[in-house]
Amino acid sequence: MEKTEWPFGYRYAASASGIKPSGKADLGLIVSDVPANCAGVFTQNRVVAAPLQVTKPRIVLGRCQAILVNSGNANACTGDAGLQVAEDCAALTAKALGIDSGLVAVASTGVIGQPLSVEPFISAVPELAAKLDGLGVDDVAAAMMTTDRYAKVSSLTAEVAGHPYRILGLAKGAGMIHPDMATMLGFVMTDANLDTAQLQRLLGPAVDNSFNSITVDGDTSTNDMVLLLANGAAANARIAPGSNEEVQFAENLQRVLIDLAKMIVRDGEGATKLAEIKVVGAADCAQARTVARSVATSSLVKTAFFGEDANWGRIIAAVGYAGVEVDPERIDILFDEVMVAEAGLYVGAQVEGPATEVLKKPEFCVTIDLHQGSDSASYYTSDLTYDYVKINADYRS
Repeated sequence: MEKTEWPFGYRYAASASGIKPSGKADLGLIVSDVPANCAGVFTQNRVVAAPLQVTKPRIVLGRCQAILVNSGNANACTGDAGLQVAEDCAALTAKALGIDSGLVAVASTGVIGQPLSVEPFISAVPELAAKLDGLGVDDVAAAMMTTDRYAKVSSLTAEVAGHPYRILGLAKGAGMIHPDMATMLGFVMTDANLDTAQLQRLLGPAVDNSFNSITVDGDTSTNDMVLLLANGAAANARIAPGSNEEVQFAENLQRVLIDLAKMIVRDGEGATKLAEIKVVGAADCAQARTVARSVATSSLVKTAFFGEDANWGRIIAAVGYAGVEVDPERIDILFDEVMVAEAGLYVGAQVEGPATEVLKKPEFCVTIDLHQGSDSASYYTSDLTYDYVKINADYRS
């Protein structure tokens, strides 16, 4: 990725504060040079971690200037003491930056239920503030990682009336990934000029089509959040609500989020495959999403992907129990371009070889044509492997 694509007016820093026993980087700071308009989407889990309890009310007010994120400890299910640590971390960050504490968002990821001490932050936060620069994006992305195998960064450059703006996204996530927010953190920065109401209106659908359209293991965490900041530092004209430029911005935002979402699935704990479950010919979008989600979350389907078994019967079964009206005698199923079922019936043994070759690829698409309309939707899923069990059997160690 070219660093010239990163938005103007943001600075970054990361460090190893000692939260992780391994000594790896575990603390990151993102700062806008000026207070930015902001929006957020948060976990649907009814058990909500302390950082979200502190951050969500601040994001609702529509202004944010700094994000402090730690990995190695989720600060979830830690009671009043955990809430105090989250508030103290925000206050430490505000003091180090010379800004109002209400402009600081805090986020945590890691093991649930273990107390988080404020001590590592007391020395680390001022050090982070002192070394902020425009080049630390990858460092922050790495500091957010838990069981992730690699950092997740995506960006693009676009234009409004001939003047460029940039969108940059950072995310973490590999396990406890499921629709309606996965176990992931996502921070998106743009230097475009949009107001808070626009950001919230655009972020919701973009998250639905990206982070809410992925699954690894069917679990949803206590700490999930996606924050979107716009500081206007590109100095281009405000993107008007309802304009073609706003539509283009929404498409660009979704491109970045889908890119990050696919990285999360590709990096799913123990995963070896990234599969797009694409439902077409649906009566409406809701039907398409429901069917795609049902197939994408099926453990039997996911284990078949791992075994490179073109078992389309598991797929059509998952379509059937999705809870929507379908006609099994009209359903076609394809692995990439290889049709394995037509009008609900097996095409024949001659497709087994080509279909298996598709499943040997690291990325492929399963298309399910319901032949009931013209709407479509996609979910992204991984295979379910032996290594997933190994990783999560001793996660705390």
